[in-house]
Order: sequence, then structure tokens, then C-alpha cells
Amino acid sequence: MRERDKQLGRRIEQSLYYHNKESRELLGIVPPENMKTLIEQIVDSVRRIKYIDVLRQRRLSHSRKDASDSNFDPLRAAILHYNAGDIDEACWLIFLSIHFGKHHITKWNLIRSFYNALGEGFTWNWARAKFNPDDIIDWTGKNYPKFKALNYKFGNHRKYESMNPASRGYTGVVLKSYVEWVQQKGGHQALFDQALKNSGNNPKVAFSLLYKSMDAVTRFGRTGKFDYLTMVAKIGIAPIKPGSAYMGSATGPYAGAMLLFSGKSDGNESRAVVDTWLTELDKDLEVGMQVLEDALCNWQKSPGKYIRFR
Repeated sequence: MRERDKQLGRRIEQSLYYHNKESRELLGIVPPENMKTLIEQIVDSVRRIKYIDVLRQRRLSHSRKDASDSNFDPLRAAILHYNAGDIDEACWLIFLSIHFGKHHITKWNLIRSFYNALGEGFTWNWARAKFNPDDIIDWTGKNYPKFKALNYKFGNHRKYESMNPASRGYTGVVLKSYVEWVQQKGGHQALFDQALKNSGNNPKVAFSLLYKSMDAVTRFGRTGKFDYLTMVAKIGIAPIKPGSAYMGSATGPYAGAMLLFSGKSDGNESRAVVDTWLTELDKDLEVGMQVLEDALCNWQKSPGKYIRFR
């Protein structure tokens, strides 16, 4: 572990002990191995989230936004488009990256094959997608056999998604619903501007308004909405941030929070209450709700032994 990570770890340890003594008991870290593992997971989460900041400072190759190139990377492409002033394309690529995900074996190949239109000579960029969203449904349905033959996989958080037009809420329907959600507000910039205006420029309230309005996007539940909006914020597109962990229907983060507070992951405290407890905890930790959500989800999988998750 690098020295700055060790310093962060020591600060987190002190903050956890302080919160346990002064605010609320954290029974899940009574075993020292649990405390050590949780700290390591929080440090990992901080590093993962700061990685986008690192990418934003780098000089990125333009091959990263070329879907015909094996170097294509949707998040790096989003940064490049944002830097060039094309917010619509940047947000579209963020959404596609969340919907398709990055598989641990086939990587970004599924989103790349879609964005490159299977090499048919055009790109499924924002301009084409918004012109006639029904074309997305027609094209993905017609080309399902080709996608099936490629056998590229969705990422872990999207493993129940499907390219099969016979499936309810398949990819074509999801993408169309996203386009319509954005277009109803007049584009991405107008969407974010309106949320900020309606929130009195409060980043947390604006995040909440956008999170709720994103119910209009098919099959984009808690994790999808949370990941999309936090990525929009990390790339710098909109000054928004989560004011809670948005427990909602969360499973891993909720189990991790219950383990932390009660010492057992199968507790039955309401999610609203747990959200409040996490908000109070972060006042001491000062790592942000996205870090807590991510770290607790990973920690509860192996609370006494550190496992690195990518």
C-alpha cells in the first residue's frame, strides 16, 4: 500500500473509532480483522472513484473514442467528447457504458460492437439515436443473431440484461427510453440545468431530482441510476452529488451497512433509517456516499479477509 493510502487508512480508522464511541456503535468492526478489511475496502473505493480524476488529467489518445479501434473505451471517450464541448455525446457514452457494462473477460466489446453498428459503416452516436429512437429497436432486433454469435457479455451489474428482442425490456427498449427521457427535457444540458435550477443549485437535491426522474428509463434501477449520475458528476458534466447511499432496493450495500451497524448482515432495520445512519457516519469519515456504498457492498462479501474487487 502506498504511503498516502496508509495515511488515508489511518484517518479512516480513527474516524471509525470516534464514530463508534461518540455517535453509534459499529458492532461489525469489533473483530480486528473486520476493521482492517473494511478500511482496505474503503481505501480501494476511494482510489477507484478518484481514477476518473486521474484520467481527466491525462492526455488521452483519440483512438479511445473510435469504436472501430480495439482501443475503444467509452469512459475515456466520454472525457474526450466532454473536453471538446460535446456534452450530449459524453453523456450518451456514459449511459451506454453503464447499460452494457465492462465484462471481466470480454471487456468493452459488447458496447463497442453496438456503438460501431457491427461495422456497418455508421456509428450509433447521439445524433443518430435521438433522430429516431425507434430505429434503435428495429436495428438491435434485426441484428440480434449477430450479437448472439459474438457471445460478448454484459458487465456484472448488468448481467440480467439481454440483446434478445423476445425478452421483456431488452436493450433496444432500454436505449429508446433513455433517449426519450433526455429529449423530453431538450437535451442533456437542459436536463441538468433544470434540475439544478429546481434545486436552488443544491448538488444533493439536484442529484435526488434526477435520480427520481430517471425512473422513466426502462430497467434502470437503483444501481444503474446511481452509477450513471455519479459518473456524470465525476467527469465534471454537472455539479451534482449523492446525499445518501440510496438504499432503496439495494442488496449488497444494505447487507454491508447492517453488518457494520448491527454485527449481522441479515438485520431488518428500514432502509431509510440505514441511509440516515450512513449519512451521519460520513460526517466523520468524509469519504462520500459513493465510496461508502461501494466499500460496504464489497466488504460484506468477505468481511474478515480482504479481497480486491475491480
